[in-house]
Amino acid sequence: MEDYQLDILVQGYPGKSVCHGGLGWSTIVLLRGNGHVALIDVGTFSHRANLIAGLARHGLAPEEVTDVILTHSHHDHAINWVLFPRAAIWIGAEELAWSVKEPWGRTPVPELYVRELAGSAQMKPIRHGQTVLPGLVAYDAPGHTPGHMMFVLTGKERDVIFTGDAAKNRVELLTRAADMTYDPAVTAGSIEAMWALWRRRPGTLLVPGHDMPMVLEDDKPVFVGKREAAIVAWYDTDLETTTRFELTIAQ
Repeated sequence: MEDYQLDILVQGYPGKSVCHGGLGWSTIVLLRGNGHVALIDVGTFSHRANLIAGLARHGLAPEEVTDVILTHSHHDHAINWVLFPRAAIWIGAEELAWSVKEPWGRTPVPELYVRELAGSAQMKPIRHGQTVLPGLVAYDAPGHTPGHMMFVLTGKERDVIFTGDAAKNRVELLTRAADMTYDPAVTAGSIEAMWALWRRRPGTLLVPGHDMPMVLEDDKPVFVGKREAAIVAWYDTDLETTTRFELTIAQ
């Protein structure tokens, strides 16, 4: 089996909006290899331009994506499945069954999008232990949502763990506790399972749902790459003048 090429199209951010609801800046990963052009999570409306532009940087159009693999059904990870008309849309069977029963208008589940997905010929249900793509295996990781899944890719040089929001950021990995969980004990168990997988092979890369990729050094998570995040605001009297706010700290 050949290795995959992994590129992060949209980098997740470990933050919450103070007074404007959920921030929703989640990670989107492109995997290419073994005859597949796959995305792991696809973001929400605000990701669309960046997602399409990210694919274009790699010479790809949405119609060339063969697989969309969803860690869970929340809007900031799942809405953009509709951009990929020729892709198989992989989602945990238990996650989708739970999602379509959630009360409309009260949760982060995008009601109409999961309803459409449930009835779509593109939908491919996943269960624990299933090989989704060559070398990519699904694992149950409940806590953030009841049917949340994480995925482990076995490579020639290293493995890669895609945790989604079962562990959104480094703090949740370190504390075994999470913001936005329906059951703290269930979440703690899922994070412990991540740690066991992470320690299994030296050099394994872990990609969380809302943070930078990490590797273990002396059993401590160390970021790979440089964080970039900022917003610009119109505080002046013309459109050409903006104020930039950096959302990073010195490392």
